[in-house]
Amino acid sequence: MAGEKILIVEDEPGIALTLEDRLMAEGYLVAVRRDGIRGEEEARSGNYDALILDLMLPDRDGLTVCRNLRRSESNLPILMLTARGGNLDMVVGLQQGADDYLAKPFDMGVLLARLEALLRRSRTGPSSSGSAVTEFGIYRLDEAQGELLKNQQPLALNAQEYRLLCYLAAHPNRVLERDEILDQVWGYESGTTTRTVDVHVAKLRYRLGESEQPKHIQTVRGRGYQFKP
Repeated sequence: MAGEKILIVEDEPGIALTLEDRLMAEGYLVAVRRDGIRGEEEARSGNYDALILDLMLPDRDGLTVCRNLRRSESNLPILMLTARGGNLDMVVGLQQGADDYLAKPFDMGVLLARLEALLRRSRTGPSSSGSAVTEFGIYRLDEAQGELLKNQQPLALNAQEYRLLCYLAAHPNRVLERDEILDQVWGYESGTTTRTVDVHVAKLRYRLGESEQPKHIQTVRGRGYQFKP
């Protein structure tokens, strides 16, 4: 939506300038900070609708900035960037409170689509569950802390598995069709199909140890899936 304010915290001049120019061309209002300390101070001002945050920053790294903002109860949507990529970076970033993750080099169209998805979710407000914590069986999903615990021990999920579980858990006992899950969890045009949902559900069940006998994520034949807490 034109006019929304975006804060970019990125120390690489070329990337920062490219992001600033493209976002401004799309109608966003943009501010740029080049280090973690100044970036965090600006993010705390409450003047922005979203934050694009680099993982590797001088003075204070992006993970620390992200963690500090979440500890201060900031709900600012955060899209984190990294030059390293990989599932470990994504999981750590999400655990510290990032809302989405994108590895460099990135496609600008994908970044814009993910940013818009974050803004759209922010506009619609919190999930209908009304709670950031969901307990099911031996698991505890704490969205405020960005973590899934199994018997009180952290259980690693990759970025998309985490987002998928959060969406399922936010709609307990409701049949969610595959197309709805694609739109709400992936949230942008990425060439994904309903088969992608099936693959990620299978992976999530494996992480939960329920590949053979699904207990919490059940298939509704011909429709989609149902989360049973």
